[in-house]
Amino acid sequence: MSATRKGLAVRLGGWSIRHRKTAIIGWLLFVVVVAVVGGMSGSRQMTNSENGTGDSARAEKILEDAGLQTPAGEMVMLRGDRPDGWKDAARDLTARLERTGEAVRIQPPVRSESGREALISFEMKGDPDTAGKRVEPVVEAVKKTESAHRGIVVYEFGDATAQHRLDDMLTNDFKKAELTAVPLALGILLVVFGALVAALLPVLLAVTACVGTFGLLALVSHKLPMFDSTTSVMFLVGLAVGVDYSLFYLRRERDERAAGRDAGTALRIAAATSGRAVLISGVTVMLAMSGMFLSGLLLFHGFAVATILVVLMAMLGSVTVLPAMLSWLGDRIDAGRVPLLNRRRKKGVHTSGGVTVRLMRPVLAKPKLFAVVSGALLLVLSAPALGMKTEQLGMDKQFGSDAPITVAYREITSSFPGGPAPAEVVLRSDEIASPRFETAVADFKKELAASGRFGRTVDVEAHRTQGVARIEVPLAGNGQDATSRRALDTLRDELVPKILGPVADQAYVTGELAGSRDFNDQLKTDIAPVFLFIAAVTFVLMLLCFRSLPIALVSILLNLLSVGAAYGTMTAVFQHGWGAELLGMEPAGAIESWMPLFVLVILFGLSMDYHVFVVSRIREAHERGFATRDAIREGIRTTAGSVTGAATIMVAVFAVFALLRMQDMQQMGVGLAVAVLVDATLVRMVLLPSVMALLGERNWYLPRALRWLPNLDHGEEPVERPRPPLVGAGR
Repeated sequence: MSATRKGLAVRLGGWSIRHRKTAIIGWLLFVVVVAVVGGMSGSRQMTNSENGTGDSARAEKILEDAGLQTPAGEMVMLRGDRPDGWKDAARDLTARLERTGEAVRIQPPVRSESGREALISFEMKGDPDTAGKRVEPVVEAVKKTESAHRGIVVYEFGDATAQHRLDDMLTNDFKKAELTAVPLALGILLVVFGALVAALLPVLLAVTACVGTFGLLALVSHKLPMFDSTTSVMFLVGLAVGVDYSLFYLRRERDERAAGRDAGTALRIAAATSGRAVLISGVTVMLAMSGMFLSGLLLFHGFAVATILVVLMAMLGSVTVLPAMLSWLGDRIDAGRVPLLNRRRKKGVHTSGGVTVRLMRPVLAKPKLFAVVSGALLLVLSAPALGMKTEQLGMDKQFGSDAPITVAYREITSSFPGGPAPAEVVLRSDEIASPRFETAVADFKKELAASGRFGRTVDVEAHRTQGVARIEVPLAGNGQDATSRRALDTLRDELVPKILGPVADQAYVTGELAGSRDFNDQLKTDIAPVFLFIAAVTFVLMLLCFRSLPIALVSILLNLLSVGAAYGTMTAVFQHGWGAELLGMEPAGAIESWMPLFVLVILFGLSMDYHVFVVSRIREAHERGFATRDAIREGIRTTAGSVTGAATIMVAVFAVFALLRMQDMQQMGVGLAVAVLVDATLVRMVLLPSVMALLGERNWYLPRALRWLPNLDHGEEPVERPRPPLVGAGR
């Protein structure tokens, strides 16, 4: 028995074919059981301290340990057509807010410098996590006040209103994404296979893998809490990877049947080649994702678990359930043929890759030219990333400049700087009730006023029983600009240590800007070890897989160029605004802080799909006796249809997320879609073959010191098979 027959993919496929009822029913039962159990157990979301890092997270932890939740704060600004023209409306609004039963600690109006505006601050009663679900009566009270007073314009902004709009947006957007992505994938597969059953099979496997992972994540979340967007990211990756793996496997089985193989042999060869590549790609993706565990942020630990689980599910389904289904369906896999789309090949005739064959002629004839040109294009695409600016995007940037909540934020900030996004000083002290502490707070307020870098309304909340105090300090500026950053530095580095430090055991500054800066600082520390880890993992796996030092090094280089193209595109569109209007998007002026590390890991993992499948076919052809350039041509040609179909599906799925309203989802969708498009076309179809053609037989070089590495087969067991005619063979 050959090494191929003994391979894990072949053994798994063989077992599944012999026990196909067990494989299919067992898979469905497992998915249903974990989905139901996970749904019944519920899921746990991260707390504020778990989602942060640095001093801001330590401040949140003090509040959580003391059993204190930061209330959902709200503020309403009234603007009149003359100074103090808002007074009647302010009294009316205060009365209406009190009658809702949801507003507490309603503060007297604060007058603006011009006198035309007044700011009324209050808090939502009860659990801040559910405030968004209870804010509707408050919103109605604000609207009725505006309607009842001619010449008064009212703006409302706060935690509850932002949460309400965010929940509504996320629910509608992700439902739209899920309902759009699945039909898109199905439609593309229908074009690829020309038959309804063949198109449905990969989608069903991918969806069941995602459903099963939803349940598993709910169970895992009780040990490792998840971020709000984690399940959406999991679905995005799971659908793309699950469909891709099934497509490559099914396409190879179809190719072998078209070449005249019987059903059993075709399935065995598909398992030995595409099945093996699925295992290699899946393991590479999972190991790359595990690099996120090196981050000091719990957010990335959740992303790592979610993506590893869904890739594992998709991989297992592709090498077990898929062969069982193919064995059971037999020729019925072609049921529901669409005449105009059906591309079934005649026996022994390969008709795919015609366009690719024509492209390969000039690429392989002048590889140096095409390597330089394609490499230069990728560097141009990557260039904007050199000026990338990252930050945790606030609600104003997430929603877009025309959203009512963003308009309210902007108007309130312009009249009352620092109001919507104040810094918060959190202290733990045994002297909360002492005169000494009260004197320190009074001195602190005086220093804030004297510095000119802070707003006028400083709110102090002392919890003597818990020994904790909270002080809200409005920052000058808009909450994110250079003025606000200087104010935060003054607060953290000078005022808090100097005045409050002597009367507190612990004193930390948190808030939107402080949390964003701490998060960014942690990410800058994280990205180097994460990158080194996934680069090393990719290098070692490619070395083991192909026993080639050049191919392992080229794999790293090509992945870096794909990631660079994604970074450059995101920076150009969302930071500089180049082409944003054409795409119907709005630049935020910065990239969401978690995006670069996330995109790096995801793309290093996902790009291995195409790389492993394409290079495996090239190596397979070379081992069958083809010269290197002919092997490149054959490998690219035979994978062209699968890579094009898989890339089209990935780009379509990611593009759906780019059309959502949330800024971070748009950035992720555009970055990943562009990277996959570039990776599957410019990188795999031009740069890879041209570089391999330049290397020639050196592609397969392995230093003497590494020749102990195992020699893994890349093709099926030798069987008489006519070679397809090759254009320019022997050149």
